[in-house]
Amino acid sequence: MIARYTRPEMGRIWTDENKYRCWLRVETAASQALARAGIVPQEAADAIRDKGNFSVDRINEIEAEVRHDVIAFTTSVSEFVGPESRWFHYGLTSTDVVDTAQSLQLKEASAIIREGIVKLAEVLKRRALEFKMTPSIGRTHGVHAEPTTFGLKLLLWYSEVQRNLVRFDAAAEDLRVGKLSGAVGTFGHLKPEHEEAICEALGLKPVAIATQIVQRDRHAAYIATLAVLASTLDKIATEVRHLQRTEVREAEEFFSEKQKGSSAMPHKRNPIVSEQISGLARVIRSNAQTAFENVALWHERDISHSSAERVIFPDSTILADYLLAKTTNLIDKLLVYPARMLKNLESTGGLIFSGQLLLDLAESGMLREDAYRLVQGHAMRSWKEDLVFRDEVAKEPEITSRLSPEKLARAFDYNRQLANVDAIFTRVLAQS
Repeated sequence: MIARYTRPEMGRIWTDENKYRCWLRVETAASQALARAGIVPQEAADAIRDKGNFSVDRINEIEAEVRHDVIAFTTSVSEFVGPESRWFHYGLTSTDVVDTAQSLQLKEASAIIREGIVKLAEVLKRRALEFKMTPSIGRTHGVHAEPTTFGLKLLLWYSEVQRNLVRFDAAAEDLRVGKLSGAVGTFGHLKPEHEEAICEALGLKPVAIATQIVQRDRHAAYIATLAVLASTLDKIATEVRHLQRTEVREAEEFFSEKQKGSSAMPHKRNPIVSEQISGLARVIRSNAQTAFENVALWHERDISHSSAERVIFPDSTILADYLLAKTTNLIDKLLVYPARMLKNLESTGGLIFSGQLLLDLAESGMLREDAYRLVQGHAMRSWKEDLVFRDEVAKEPEITSRLSPEKLARAFDYNRQLANVDAIFTRVLAQS
């Protein structure tokens, strides 16, 4: 299912072919930098650059014997390079190549994810403006509270996605690093200036200090950021699922003419896309826990993080790309029903204006405690006996003696409570 919707470029990043291609980029940049430093013969560095290649099948064949992927890789490349290959992988340890190359892969993946975040924000902004003043009922604890607009709901998501973008940019930048400081990070064979030159050629920054590896707090922060992003998408999908419930039906997923909702019940229109988003967001969040576990490694390095990262990085980035695309399409094609929103808003006979009525009575001179008691009494009776609250309070002398018919009608005017919607939009859009 996921492979059907994942963009080919994201899947390509995590293929063995691209992984080894990134390894070769690191090795080539290293040999060229060391040649400029007079450590590796220039002709050898040029041979590595010009002849350097590999065969994935050959790497797999060698690895089956030696049980070491980097040695299998260097052996395959050496078969292409020839005698000059004695200078290949010079002064490097395996993780110098693996960690630095992984940063190149994550840089590619991050560019795609960032594009997806921006596209989702654009769709949310457009639809927020479309429904800017469309009144709907706000719910707290799942119960009708006070009027809001559907545009504000979308604007809230837009603002959160913008925060996700800021967090993601920071996490991606924090992982745009390389290290080539040797087996325990002491530059036992190369020098810091060599690392700086190699990283610069690759478009990376050298870490200030490392062991054999780039420290995994960076990687944990990156996966955790994807988990927060996925949680936002889950939040959006969960709200759509609630709004699509038959009793609510204020919005629903697009449903094509040939689509089927149930094998047994032809009437069903189920929020399957939203449920997919919610379900798969859990996978990314669970991967964050694994990333946290990878931070604490033995001494200057153990390998317990490596096998896990071969799963959590492809899975999390591919899923993030997929979920962003699905959520963007969900919002872009979302069916919205303003008439049903207004019907739901008015369904309690004005109960949702109890707070405004309380304030108006207090403003008229009634003690707040007395006003609360009076309004709540009518509200509870209206709930219990299914009465129209607006009509009931209009019969109450303690209220009508203080509020004229015009003032009482104004207490039940939802436009009064939506007077600052423009200001909220202006503030949010200005910040973005």
